[in-house]
Amino acid sequence: MKWILLLSALFNYGYMLVDGLRGFIVGDYFRPQTGEYAGQLGPWSKVVSAVGIDPESGLMKSIFIVVGLLGLSIAVAFFRDVHAAKWAFLAISLISLFYLVPGTFLSVLQLILLGLLWRKMG
Repeated sequence: MKWILLLSALFNYGYMLVDGLRGFIVGDYFRPQTGEYAGQLGPWSKVVSAVGIDPESGLMKSIFIVVGLLGLSIAVAFFRDVHAAKWAFLAISLISLFYLVPGTFLSVLQLILLGLLWRKMG
């Protein structure tokens, strides 16, 4: 189960990190190129706009980078059984629920797996 947690964290937080870096380097996030949502940001952009953050701002790109780096670091610490990493993993999974849709799915998966691991460990 720890491997699944680590892989989900690599996808979740790695993507956030790369997306934030791309925002700074290229000037824009990854966006769908085709389909109904072509050229649009994900639903997360409406969440951050509602709290007064411009989704395309340097602040938001920085938040993606920081959350991505933090999530990856916490996942590695958890995998290595670092003291209190399980609580940090819980916290970062809750924080990344806002990253609708892919981050939300992966964060829910992480929360379920953390709960199952803690239950198994007693």
